[in-house]
Amino acid sequence: MMSNASSIKSSEAAHFGAMAGDWWDPDGASKMLHRLNPVRLGYIRDRIDQHWQVDECKLRPLEGRTALDVGCGAGLLAEPLARMGAKVTALDAAPELITAAKAHADAARLAIDYRAIGVEAMGGQFDLITAMEVIEHVADPSAFVASLAARLAPGGLLILSTPNRTAWSRLLTITLAEGMGRIPRGTHHYDEFITPDEMTAMLGAVGMEVTDVEGIAFTPMRGLHLSEDVRLNYLVAARAA
Repeated sequence: MMSNASSIKSSEAAHFGAMAGDWWDPDGASKMLHRLNPVRLGYIRDRIDQHWQVDECKLRPLEGRTALDVGCGAGLLAEPLARMGAKVTALDAAPELITAAKAHADAARLAIDYRAIGVEAMGGQFDLITAMEVIEHVADPSAFVASLAARLAPGGLLILSTPNRTAWSRLLTITLAEGMGRIPRGTHHYDEFITPDEMTAMLGAVGMEVTDVEGIAFTPMRGLHLSEDVRLNYLVAARAA
């Protein structure tokens, strides 16, 4: 059942809202997102092609489709989705991020409907829904997943990403990345991380079928990259069962 309660944690919104000023700076507080975003985009494009049987060479594979990006930040993913042809709506809990996102999209001449609300307050349904590195920051992950599922149009595609709850992810994400200042301290809370099995169960409980799980791994030689290794971070694609 979808909950009407907001998934937003005010402390999380304030934490990320404080980064709005340099969100688009590849060397700023969100620099790890800039490194992660191309990896996520590669996966999303592949899932789009597979789900809708799109030619992988097509420049605008989402032409004529709607997309909802939940936890959009200042638009690092929403803008590429718009360039892929989608009519994009993007949500974030931090008004400061929505302000930055609108300004950047206007400068890029991209028409994106940005809103400073939680997904529970959103109406309508969408062909593609993305929620990248969001579920570990919400008040109730199960209710959040239910709200995402409720917004997915028949035949639609849902894609999420999140850190796995492992000793490896704690070491790389919190001990090293936050400890060395590569990610702002306090961004992650290990106890809020979700395993792939837990994610699959939450999706199944709201009538969703997981169609693919892929890891995001890190090595010094390759940096962040797609991998069968899900210990650090992973992406999940799902559809209505």
